[in-house]
Amino acid sequence: MSFLLTTLTKKREVDSIIRETIDKVLVLRFGRSSDAICLQLDDILSKSARDVSKFANIALVDIDSEDIEVYVKYFDITLIPSTVFFFNAHHMKMDSGTADNTKWIGAFHRKQDFIDVVEAIYRGAMKGKLIAFNRILAVAE
Repeated sequence: MSFLLTTLTKKREVDSIIRETIDKVLVLRFGRSSDAICLQLDDILSKSARDVSKFANIALVDIDSEDIEVYVKYFDITLIPSTVFFFNAHHMKMDSGTADNTKWIGAFHRKQDFIDVVEAIYRGAMKGKLIAFNRILAVAE
């Protein structure tokens, strides 16, 4: 199902989508299309894309592309899949009860878990907050 989502392989593509996504949450999944857990997450993201389309855009970022390495280092992507959120070009953080508030590591268990996270980030962003809290995040791990 990942073929339904935009895949970014160049730094300028990532830069562009971050800059151009206005008044919506931008969800960037960093990973590999050959990884089983990434494929599981991609399936959830694909199924959720329509449900969140009014307040979020979703794109996949191929970490094997040399041009993307700057983002892999910047966001400290050591485990895949890792999902990073933006709103109006600002990196959105989330309190999921773990030490790392900069990204979600691993797959979401259910479609609704992902939708709830994106909604919480969107609500927080609309209030001017750069960090969001969602109880489902704390329970899901």
